[in-house]
Amino acid sequence: MALLRNLITDVAGVSVGNAQDLALGSGVTALIFDEPAAASIAVHGGAPGLRDTALLEPDMTVGVVDALTLSGGSAFGLDAMGGVQAWLREQGRGFDVRGAKVPIVPGAILFDLLNGGDKDWGRMPPYWALGFEAASLATRAFALGSVGAGTGATTADFKGGLGSTSAVTSSGFRVGALVAVNAVGSAVIGEGPQFWAGLIEHGSEFGGLGAPTRLFHDQLVMRVKGDEPQNTTIAIVATDAALTKQQLKRIAVMAHDGLGRALRPTHAMQDGDVVFAAATGKNQQPASLRDITEIGMVAADCLARAIARGVYEATALPYANAQPAWRDRFSDGG
Repeated sequence: MALLRNLITDVAGVSVGNAQDLALGSGVTALIFDEPAAASIAVHGGAPGLRDTALLEPDMTVGVVDALTLSGGSAFGLDAMGGVQAWLREQGRGFDVRGAKVPIVPGAILFDLLNGGDKDWGRMPPYWALGFEAASLATRAFALGSVGAGTGATTADFKGGLGSTSAVTSSGFRVGALVAVNAVGSAVIGEGPQFWAGLIEHGSEFGGLGAPTRLFHDQLVMRVKGDEPQNTTIAIVATDAALTKQQLKRIAVMAHDGLGRALRPTHAMQDGDVVFAAATGKNQQPASLRDITEIGMVAADCLARAIARGVYEATALPYANAQPAWRDRFSDGG
């Protein structure tokens, strides 16, 4: 097998592009499939922001998608999917309706309007253009941290960001995760530096600090953003297995366990927590029921690791009073 990048693009048939505006304090991440891919979704947050996601349910007609999009900007960021769609149309991509091409680009948004960036954009929000740019920059290697949809992301205590990881199942199926961590809660235990996901870290992908041998009451106290916490963690998990939408629906549900392993709390009333699951089918080895179960388990682990990695790789935005990054406090690992 080819050398792993520890990115979702280790899954064959996937590329990712980021576009951001630091003055705005926001951005867009586009995941482009080389060929249309099966996909589904699981929404466990109480306040999601979505576009074209009803078609991902197993009983809906459209079987495949051309791309998935994660965006900042709250509801304004729903324009980003249109930008990605426009770029795909220029490439001749899309669902064919008697010769008319309609690219299928579901997506989700996160709330980053109060992070200190200049959101006074006038009549036209910038997210369509950012979506087009992100799609045009899609490649196998991409940056993490305060880029793309992770640009303006925050958590309860440290700057959020874009994270990604990958793994291989015991049968050889590739699995990867991509996440914009804009959590209402915290990715670190107590005041840090260790991450909730430390127990399943691969190597030193987010500092190599491991997990404590036991937890104390003060480390379990809820840490959230303000008195009316509202934010969102939006994610994509992907595999090279050939799976159906029905199977991917279950993978998306299983992958949500990764949020519970990496963030405390999650899935709250004002969260918009969403996980997309996609399958490129590049690995033609038949996937047994055991394989599918393992893919879901590994997807959850990848997502938990990606959440920690997104916070670990993030840098503070260049504004006065911007939320500090994990690295600002723990650059020496302690």
